[in-house]
Amino acid sequence: MQKYNTNYKPIYVSSYHSPIGKIVIISDGINLLGLYFKDRQIFHHSLDLKIKDNIQVFIDTKKWLDRYFKKEQTNILDLPLLPIGSSFRNLVWDYLCKIPYGDLRTYGDVANYIAKKLNKPKMSSQAVGNAISKNPISIIIPCHRVIGANNILKGYSAGIDIKQYLLKLEGHDIINFK
Repeated sequence: MQKYNTNYKPIYVSSYHSPIGKIVIISDGINLLGLYFKDRQIFHHSLDLKIKDNIQVFIDTKKWLDRYFKKEQTNILDLPLLPIGSSFRNLVWDYLCKIPYGDLRTYGDVANYIAKKLNKPKMSSQAVGNAISKNPISIIIPCHRVIGANNILKGYSAGIDIKQYLLKLEGHDIINFK
């Protein structure tokens, strides 16, 4: 007979209405696990999804998003983030968290940093791009601040139009991007 995990914890879901559409927020009740735009793929699957708006992490995340969309000061450290991924992805996501508001990095910049952290001579920008594309906590883990070389706007899981909106919100002139 197959044994089942009896330590299973429910996953909680809430939503936030942003200027760019509905955002789905996912938590284990303590930590923020995911933040996705509605109608985009959600990477957290659970047999026990529970809609619950009054969890503290949801309240704090919504306040954080309110401040962000009003161009007010936000701090990633204000939220208990727990992105679930491989050690490589977590290394990439940790780097993204260090990109200051309004700053940009290229995929090559991220790849160079990761190569140094892993004590390798170089790292594939495509591998980094793949890890960035799997970022489960959009906006807060600011993957939108990573662009291609020569100011080329490359993929964003919520769509390039959303990436452009976020970059413009942070003070970038969209005309400068290709």
